[in-house]
Formats: sequence, structure tokens, C-alpha cells
Amino acid sequence: MSTPRSIYVISVAAELAGMHPQTLRIYERRGLLNPARTAGGNRRYTDEDIARLRRIAELATSGMNLEGIRHVMALEEEVIRLRAEVESLRHTIDSAVAEAERRSKREIVPLRQAVAIFGHKPSIFDK
Repeated sequence: MSTPRSIYVISVAAELAGMHPQTLRIYERRGLLNPARTAGGNRRYTDEDIARLRRIAELATSGMNLEGIRHVMALEEEVIRLRAEVESLRHTIDSAVAEAERRSKREIVPLRQAVAIFGHKPSIFDK
């Protein structure tokens, strides 16, 4: 996965998100946002940062305070992580089941091909 490019300065990011630049600074101080920094210390924002700012604004509009927003966003990130983990586990299980089915088909000997010794009852009739 490639690293997102941090291309927007704070004024452009604020405009794209429909906020004042000071609001972005507040969100950063509160831990809701972590923009990249240039060597000179200037903030640079990615498209993902802009999407995050829009989500923060959406939650704030619904009446949620910043601590509630932080909690909701942490839970949303956890849900995304867990969904990816579940998908990975499903893939692993599907692969294991398919492999088990392939193995079992190779190991099963049809009854008509089983060796029978005259005068002995085949073990398949044992209970």
C-alpha cells in the first residue's frame, strides 16, 4: 500500500473541509487529526485528512462533543480493522477447507477397490 501524499497546506485543507484553519489546529491539539509536517514544521494534509475533517464536522453537527467524536472515530477505525481481520480469517478458513477436501478425495479408496481376503470379513462391516 502506498503512503498518502501530504499535499495541502492548512489554508487549502481548511477550505476543502469547510472549516477555519484554527479549527484544524484545535482538532490536532485534541488528537483528532495528525497532519504530516515539512522539515520546516508546516502542516501538510492528505485527501484522507480532508475526509476525516469532514467526518468530524458531520459528527459535530449531530451535537457530539470532541471527546465523543474521538471515541466514535476510534470505534469506526476498530470496526474497519476487525472487518479486515474477519475477511482474512474467512479466506484462511476457505483455503483450509478446500485443502482438506482435496486431501480427503485423494485418501478415500472406493469400496469396490478395497482388498478383500477370502474367508475374512472386511473391516468395513465391523461396528
